[in-house]
Amino acid sequence: MASVVSDKRGTYVDLEGHKVRKYDFLQLSKIPRLEYDDPNVESIIANEEPVLLVNSNIISSALKWDLDYLKKNLGAGSFSVYSSKTCKFMYYDEKRAKQWPYFIPPTQRIHMKFEEFCSRVRNLKASDSRVYLQQMLDDSVGKNIVKDFLEFKWQWLTEMQRKMNWGSLTSNLLLIGLPGNITPVHYDEQQNFFGQLTGFKRVILFHPDQFKCLYPFPLYHPCDRQSQVDFDNPDFKRFPKLKELKGYEVIVGPGDVLYIPMYWWHHVESTMNSGITTSVNFWFKAGPTPSQITHPLTAQQKVAVMRNIERMLGEALGDPHEVGPLLNCMVNGRYTENNDEKDYGADVLS
Repeated sequence: MASVVSDKRGTYVDLEGHKVRKYDFLQLSKIPRLEYDDPNVESIIANEEPVLLVNSNIISSALKWDLDYLKKNLGAGSFSVYSSKTCKFMYYDEKRAKQWPYFIPPTQRIHMKFEEFCSRVRNLKASDSRVYLQQMLDDSVGKNIVKDFLEFKWQWLTEMQRKMNWGSLTSNLLLIGLPGNITPVHYDEQQNFFGQLTGFKRVILFHPDQFKCLYPFPLYHPCDRQSQVDFDNPDFKRFPKLKELKGYEVIVGPGDVLYIPMYWWHHVESTMNSGITTSVNFWFKAGPTPSQITHPLTAQQKVAVMRNIERMLGEALGDPHEVGPLLNCMVNGRYTENNDEKDYGADVLS
């Protein structure tokens, strides 16, 4: 039986030798782990299901990207670092936040030289705010980093992009975090190959059909695409369908590449006992909308439809805060789940 350890930051359990957060209410299965050239990989990705690719050498040229190597080679520019008073780093839209006078940002974005970041990480005290570097890789980095970057297995990546009919590569994000750092559950609107360089991360994923169990913020909120649910303090009274939530989990280690499909929810945490974690991801735009829509729609397509409805209503009403009341007026008592389809409108037609 796995041992359980608690401290002021949370309760932890052993998962495959890694110290991770304990979430008793989650029902989790395992993500498949396959060699990158396994013939089943393409069909899994084509079905937009997550898969962990091992022994791929896709990012092997960057496995040496620890703090010392990056400090020497990353360059003298300023880097985007997020600061949090907790271990959680929830994304929020800074422009939208200005339109919400009572919104309290969960993190603070600051810019610092990499040498300063290293000093903060290595000399962190228990009372200090935690930090998480999240920087887009571009041609401003040092020449050795560019060389390592160009040695990624781009032929495989671009071939997969072509076969899946995805759009262009939009960005590569470098992530460097402390043990225990958490990116709370959210989804992205792009296809993602998530590569682990140093340390280990636990990733929990949820199919888009779990949308109703995760209670995302409204589209116009600064925390759009983030769940309102706090896994460490689940509020089942406010979010009753959270009890029905089912997902998947996997430990991602150096050299591994995890495919995270678009619209799949994911919670990412650096394990407590693996030191500093370094990751890099590859974000691709979605492919073009099919000329012929097949019904029934997939869960991914339904999420896209819901987002479009919210966006159009906000624009039509002129005030996004009116979207919720209008939708409630439309749905309550008319399209609620306890209305049997065969009885719909029976009192009107009789």
